Amino acid sequence: MNEKKRFHCHYCGRGMISLPGAQPSEALENWLTISHWKGHGVVSHYNFCSFGCLNAWAESRVPRVPEVFIESFRADRAAGN
Repeated sequence: MNEKKRFHCHYCGRGMISLPGAQPSEALENWLTISHWKGHGVVSHYNFCSFGCLNAWAESRVPRVPEVFIESFRADRAAGN
């Protein structure tokens, strides 16, 4: 197995290529990898070049309450309801 492997940051797309025969841990030194267990024996791995990219990616996956919904509470409170 003397092929180069290509890795990329799942947030910013920054690329990394491993040397032939190198382990992923050598190519991805100082990178972060998370595993998402999706079911019995099914796992996805995600690589990130920095904590900033991991944080931004994680935040982009969290559902957000629409601002118009939050504003409706502020309007009710201002009206004295």
